[in-house]
Amino acid sequence: MKRLFGTFGVRRVTNQELTPEFASKLATAYGTLIQGKVAVGGDTRTSTPMIKHAVIAGLLSSGCDVIDLGLLPTPAVQYAVRNYYDGGVIITASHNPPQYNGIKFVDEDGIGIRDDMEEKIEDMFFNENPKRVPWDEIGEVTTNERIVEEYQEQVLKRVDQESIKKAGLKVVVDCGSGAGCFTAPYIFRKLGCEILTMNCQPDGFFPGRDPEPIKDNLKELIEVVKATGADLGLAHDGDADRTICIDENGEFVLGDKTFALVEKQMLQENNGGLVVTTVATSTAIYDVAEENNGEVIATAVGDLLVARKLKEENGLFGGEENGGLIFPDFVYGRDAALSAAKIIEIMSKTKKTLSELVSKLPVYYSEKMKIKCPDNLKSQVMDNIATEISNDPSGYEVDTTDGVKIFTPDGWVIIRPSGTEPIFRCFSEAANQDKATEMAQWGISLVEKYL
Repeated sequence: MKRLFGTFGVRRVTNQELTPEFASKLATAYGTLIQGKVAVGGDTRTSTPMIKHAVIAGLLSSGCDVIDLGLLPTPAVQYAVRNYYDGGVIITASHNPPQYNGIKFVDEDGIGIRDDMEEKIEDMFFNENPKRVPWDEIGEVTTNERIVEEYQEQVLKRVDQESIKKAGLKVVVDCGSGAGCFTAPYIFRKLGCEILTMNCQPDGFFPGRDPEPIKDNLKELIEVVKATGADLGLAHDGDADRTICIDENGEFVLGDKTFALVEKQMLQENNGGLVVTTVATSTAIYDVAEENNGEVIATAVGDLLVARKLKEENGLFGGEENGGLIFPDFVYGRDAALSAAKIIEIMSKTKKTLSELVSKLPVYYSEKMKIKCPDNLKSQVMDNIATEISNDPSGYEVDTTDGVKIFTPDGWVIIRPSGTEPIFRCFSEAANQDKATEMAQWGISLVEKYL
């Protein structure tokens, strides 16, 4: 069992567990396995420069050459690695609070590294036996400040710019003071949108709102959309790999709705194709695929798992229910900028509002809850729940691809331990909201029973 890595990378509280020494040692182990040119970039957290310099030092000591990309979104780093380098390290804690930071390692395709590589890194980390090269073989550091602009250009190339410019949509962009500040406002202005910005000044203290783009954190964006008569509100998380939308009425649009919307467009444009998602995603994704000559494959939770399956199966499109969409012809990872640009493109070409577009999608109701659980108890709790449900006389269908997903006549609930926090998450879906809430509460009660 892995001791450091979660769903994607390592996240810890800065200067408690995640110290410069910790970061450098971890990066040296990664560099020992890569032995090539490694790109390094990060988000706007106050600790990112400290952690980034420690990571660079570790990589150099293993003999790698380092290309410092500066502060930029996670998908921009993944784009750079896929096109130019042998590996990459992203300094980010994504949506976590400001005291956290993290280290994500990616392979030459820009996809999060595999479990076996993570295990090798942990072995070197704990046994303190990574490669340390002689003084005359230490790597060199260069910079590439062009990647942010190139990434923007590539996003623009992948949408119908003329249709968007003709539509002249008014868009409120809330980057949450994260890495999207360096890309999102510029991309949407170049597309001819009338842009109003919120929290678009980079600030690692995240003074305007918490970096996770959930409804409770976007109340101000909702009010601004309504007050200004905007066509759309867009919110990114800390490292700008997820997009959440607010429609023209100020309504929060769940991530699985925008996933289904873009999925429908992608399948229609390509006369069908393979869509990859996770076991925690809405049934609507399957419905849309069936209606548009598509096929769906489900993986365990984690965008790197979705990305890897897209590459293996030559998939068309993928994503998760949290607003993270993956366009494999561009980046093998969630991409907030292209997700938002595609949503704007769909609105522009159809000449319909976001609420109108969403109203045409299959309707399901969902609930998300979470409960604290120490990391050392997660496995035991999970095993007990799986055993109980398997022996339940109701005969519920169970999927243990990731956690325990329970299918009942009323809908489904998935109970799974977080890979980044000491919590369990319970997602549910049903034909009405009351039933979805009831099923999520049932999931929480099962965790409580075995804590």
